Amino acid sequence: QVQLVESGGGLVQAGGSLRLSCAASGRSFSTLGLGWFRQAPGKERDLVAAITLGGGSTRYADSVKGRFVISRDNAKNTVYLQMSTLKPEDTAVYYCAADPAVVRSNFYANRYVGQGTQVTVSS
Repeated sequence: QVQLVESGGGLVQAGGSLRLSCAASGRSFSTLGLGWFRQAPGKERDLVAAITLGGGSTRYADSVKGRFVISRDNAKNTVYLQMSTLKPEDTAVYYCAADPAVVRSNFYANRYVGQGTQVTVSS
């Protein structure tokens, strides 16, 4: 069993930066594909970034390309989301998720999911 706990959310002005962290318990972290999702009020919970087992491959939603960077530290059982040049439309609850080998695009299909951290970007 793996538990995921997000941290690092908060209030930031437009143009600012935040780094989210998701710490995982358990011994199988290096065997998991990982991803960050977000859900704004009244919208779907969408995948914004994903990373493969060893971190060699990443993918991003078009809306965050060039601004967000996902990374992982398998020694620390942690996945990060570095968010830069934040915009008010990035305001959402951010969740991490994990699944064996490759994270699934449907948040609810992933074997392990976190509880979320709020990010608010003021204009």
